[in-house]
Amino acid sequence: MTTRGAVTSELRDEGIRVVTMDQPPVNALSVQGWFELAATLDFASADQRTKVVVLRATGRGFNAGVDIKEMQTTSGFDALVGANRGCFAAFKAVYECSVPVIAAVHGFCLGGGVGLAGNSDVVVASEDAYFGVPEVNQGALGAATHLARLVPEHLMRTLYFTARTIPAAELVTHGSVYAVVPRDQLDDLALELAADVAAKDTRVIRAAKAALNGIDPVDVNRSYRFEQGFTFELNLSGVSDELRDAFAGTSKARPTEEDPR
Repeated sequence: MTTRGAVTSELRDEGIRVVTMDQPPVNALSVQGWFELAATLDFASADQRTKVVVLRATGRGFNAGVDIKEMQTTSGFDALVGANRGCFAAFKAVYECSVPVIAAVHGFCLGGGVGLAGNSDVVVASEDAYFGVPEVNQGALGAATHLARLVPEHLMRTLYFTARTIPAAELVTHGSVYAVVPRDQLDDLALELAADVAAKDTRVIRAAKAALNGIDPVDVNRSYRFEQGFTFELNLSGVSDELRDAFAGTSKARPTEEDPR
């Protein structure tokens, strides 16, 4: 097993690589955590021993997105830029992983969590799992690209504008979640599916992954980067800091004409 900060990676004998996020209390990854996850997935992709990846998490939920408190206690825009680049790198690493990625989602899957699950090839979930993109509440935009891979267009817009969440069981009806099971059975289901994939000729599976990405109607990397541009505009205008401070209970100093950070 290898560890990169908040992320561990274990390659099992059958070629199943289990990547686990572990950043208490809610798996809201720091800037470093997002880059660690991206690096772990990129390594898994390049390692010819890897036949399939299971992406999972410990603790209360799968992923709560970015660490807003880190962003609000860091001066200037360094943490914002870092979080945006880190999320982009991690989502890209999931999507472009040369083997299938199975996301095993429990509890909350919010913001950046939706980016990870939406870019995965297979999603399984526990009965308590729910998905949502609450970014508008914190003055940010993003992951609509990935939410649109989980629900139909108009439902995506409704969830996006209202910041509401949707239970995993409803996503089964849309075909984006393969199955919902009790939480204590989630890892077993993910590993069962992974074993089925790992039993196939990995040369064919890797070719199939590349082929499926090649016929995808949406360039997820470019569309997500486009969304991020609006997030930067909201930050430059001061709207995002105001809303994030209200959420995190912080008071981030704003750049002024005398302090043009």
